[in-house]
Amino acid sequence: MSSAPACRIDHLAITAPSLASGAAWVQHELGVQPEPGGEHPLMGTHNVLLRLGEDIYLEVIAVNPKAAGPARPRWFGLDSVTQDAMPCLRTWVARCADIGSSLAAAGEDLGTITEMHRGALQWLITIPDDGNPPIGGVAPALIEWTTGPHPASRLRDHCLRLECLELLHPQPHRVMALLEAIGMDAMVQVRRRPDGQEPALVAHVSTPAGPRQLSVAQSRWPGGGGGPDNARTPDLRAAPHCQWL
Repeated sequence: MSSAPACRIDHLAITAPSLASGAAWVQHELGVQPEPGGEHPLMGTHNVLLRLGEDIYLEVIAVNPKAAGPARPRWFGLDSVTQDAMPCLRTWVARCADIGSSLAAAGEDLGTITEMHRGALQWLITIPDDGNPPIGGVAPALIEWTTGPHPASRLRDHCLRLECLELLHPQPHRVMALLEAIGMDAMVQVRRRPDGQEPALVAHVSTPAGPRQLSVAQSRWPGGGGGPDNARTPDLRAAPHCQWL
């Protein structure tokens, strides 16, 4: 096992062409409207939030049309999100006590540690120079909060809980080695994606109405626009639920 401090899931990042479309999809899937978040001046983005546990949350993040364009590529691959793109679970963020140590232990290029803020919140986070999530989004951004309390504690509790995050990739052992190196907990599971298929993420969420999944919106969902029905959707029909390969 790695000697690096253990990391835990901090939050999920859903990208969308607009906050309105992303929030509408989350509400359709989970039955709850996300709460207003805030703006990220350095990246020219803004978000809305939804609590998924005591110290876990979901954010819908999109380009802020009222903000000036940043001097660098936006995070979470938002520069490549077109206006007809479907909302999707693009990547995730892992919380660590010492971001420098966890980044050094990762064995993958997760980006550069960057100081960020939103209102009174301040944190350090890894952001690749090109803005795109590493390893197709299955590798996490690392985050270290420098102010408290944790954002999830400020959000209303709708009895939604993240039960498991599945990471699908053609090279599962590469992903598993990364998770072990940063001391990730068992809530994150890895499954092999067939060669030639893009990496994907699936969040399993318990709700008062029963279990739900988040991965990528389909054009048939109410409010869905253009884009192929199977844009990045993993085939879960024959998949064991949250099992290590």
